[in-house]
Amino acid sequence: MKIGDKVRFLNEIGGGRVAGFQGKTVVLVEDEDGFQVPMLVNEVVVVGDEDYGTGHMVEVKSQNAKAKNSQTKASDEEPEPEDKPITFKAKPVERQGGDRLSAYLAFVPIDVKELSQTRFESYLVNDSNYYLRYVYMTAENNAWTVRAEGELEPNTKEFIEEFGREDLNALEHCCVQMLAYKRERPFLLKPAVSAQLNVDTVKFYKLHAFRENDFFEQSALVYTLIENDVQKIKL
Repeated sequence: MKIGDKVRFLNEIGGGRVAGFQGKTVVLVEDEDGFQVPMLVNEVVVVGDEDYGTGHMVEVKSQNAKAKNSQTKASDEEPEPEDKPITFKAKPVERQGGDRLSAYLAFVPIDVKELSQTRFESYLVNDSNYYLRYVYMTAENNAWTVRAEGELEPNTKEFIEEFGREDLNALEHCCVQMLAYKRERPFLLKPAVSAQLNVDTVKFYKLHAFRENDFFEQSALVYTLIENDVQKIKL
């Protein structure tokens, strides 16, 4: 259907010429007096000069049903605006006192009530108003292996990995290197952080080693990498 086509109404008497469209579903039909009537596209049909009456009603309705099904399939394939992914991302909210760097490496038992059998999760915690570009590494003798790297947003924590007691020996000697910065606003330059630590693997067998903390609802074993701009671990 295009502008200039002659159409007639399916469910009422009348018709005219296509004068324009409103979106994909509404057609403007201009009658003999020059008035434009908005109609749903599926309620009109293109006809020849000899078909302006109602002689082909059955055939027209059949054609209209096919067209309606086609439109329904097209609408199903094309996501509505409300179904489209949201790309807006709010800027991190800064908190008072957060301009001093504080970051932690935390180990959390998945089921602290079954400490003898449970597996564990490791997290990096950023308790500051800075973004942290980080690299988390472990060492065997003098050979280092990167276990995780990425960007940690202000005042958030990030899951690193899940592991079992069979992996503890590989995690015993680790290092976290971090570079702090802000986006779209001025900030005080912070020294790069390189915090090496020896994880006491015996603590993973002791319930009292996992304590209440400010970052997790459950008890956790938390190592301080830097706190209030003071690096705590430096080997």
